[in-house]
Amino acid sequence: MENTKQKEKKTWYSSHWFAVILGALIGFVNGFWGGGGGMLCVPALAWLSKLPDKKAHATTIFVMLPLCLASFIIYYVKGFVTFDTNMWVITAGFVAGGVLGAICLKKINNTILQFVFALVIIAGGIRLVM
Repeated sequence: MENTKQKEKKTWYSSHWFAVILGALIGFVNGFWGGGGGMLCVPALAWLSKLPDKKAHATTIFVMLPLCLASFIIYYVKGFVTFDTNMWVITAGFVAGGVLGAICLKKINNTILQFVFALVIIAGGIRLVM
């Protein structure tokens, strides 16, 4: 009797260990530079989990929350966090921009989203090289 369920083909990148190592790399990048892990996390989630672009972006925000909190605590304990007026103004803008970005993500066309995301990654790479 044949098994009616098809077995999924296992690949090196479909293992849980690969996902853990990739997650650790993304966490390291975010913790080391204080950000930037999302640039790696979005394509990783889209590729590994086969998530549509919008879900990959939104899920990345969820994944990054505990990572950012952990990094903040470490930076705070080490004395690298500044609580001055500029920080609070930037934080207010950051929160407002995050809300606006989440609203726009829901409405933006997937092709435009991919294009803009690619431009941001390329611009960041060029800036690092310069």
